[in-house]
Amino acid sequence: MAGDAGPVRGRGRRVSTSLAEINVVPLVDVMLVLLIIFMVAAPMIQRGIDVNLPVARRAAPITGERVEVTVPITYSQNHVVFMGRDAVNITNLQELVRQKMENRAKKDVFLRGDRGVTLGQLMEVTDLLKAAGVENVGLVAKGPEER
Repeated sequence: MAGDAGPVRGRGRRVSTSLAEINVVPLVDVMLVLLIIFMVAAPMIQRGIDVNLPVARRAAPITGERVEVTVPITYSQNHVVFMGRDAVNITNLQELVRQKMENRAKKDVFLRGDRGVTLGQLMEVTDLLKAAGVENVGLVAKGPEER
């Protein structure tokens, strides 16, 4: 009976002092490397529409939200312009611009044309923009320092 009075010590019960922890240092290292990779790769992913704009000596920079219509060099073959980054057939341009201008106070559109596009083609697009309710059509050009 003397053996029953005290706690049992021996091999029957084992107390573990090691804790199951996740080592976060390698996780943080991997996340920092991924962050650096994305920071370097992000500017390379963003691409716009390549347009060779004419150069103007007194072009003023445009500020604020704007609606841009781009007439690429391939316009004479396929009659497709770009509204922002979206390709639009010239037959649908008038309706899309009308919808976009419906709730705006300033009904301005900025027209970008490749250097190889003729004035007649730009006037054709300008006429469609005016028929859609656009009040002012601005021509976008590069400044002399942007060559």
